[in-house]
Amino acid sequence: MGNNKIHPDQMYIEGLAANDSGIIQSIYKKFVPKVVFFVMNNSGDKEQAQDIVQEVMILLFNQAKANTLKLTCPFDAYFFLLCKRKWLNEFKKTSNKGVTIHEDIVSMNESALELIGQTEEFDEKQQLFDTMFQKLGNKCQELLKLSFSIKSMEEVAEKLNVTYGYVRKKKSLCVGQLTQWIQEAKNFNSLKNN
Repeated sequence: MGNNKIHPDQMYIEGLAANDSGIIQSIYKKFVPKVVFFVMNNSGDKEQAQDIVQEVMILLFNQAKANTLKLTCPFDAYFFLLCKRKWLNEFKKTSNKGVTIHEDIVSMNESALELIGQTEEFDEKQQLFDTMFQKLGNKCQELLKLSFSIKSMEEVAEKLNVTYGYVRKKKSLCVGQLTQWIQEAKNFNSLKNN
């Protein structure tokens, strides 16, 4: 892909990352009605449309916070396609009918499709991590959550009322177990190379 220029609509991504209520309201006002209309015209209702929008907004927020989303196309096209694909996948799961996603190639540009692929891959990796994280014991989860939010291991040890040495060793064991489970997951290899 030759044109990797950041689109001016990157402001929506930055607004999401900053949890800017003005940007979020703007997204809901400008882009959500189109999604609701699409879902309602494709065997869904308003509540299901709102659920899809919410899932996509959380996904975009997480991806924006991870600083892995560089918008190279209009936000409208990207957001709508992401919601559309999520709805069709959801519909396929619940309706026992095969659904083929036909992209409207005329309105889609290569850049939007590439971004959608990156976002869906980010979502899969996030889901795999979350699933394996839930398998960890409570002590490991608490330790890792604290170490994600507090960068100083000394502070983590103090907060947990244990020694610094214990925290380092325990964190290493927890991360090792988490890594092993992720690598053993059947979809790990397809995600690893991306």
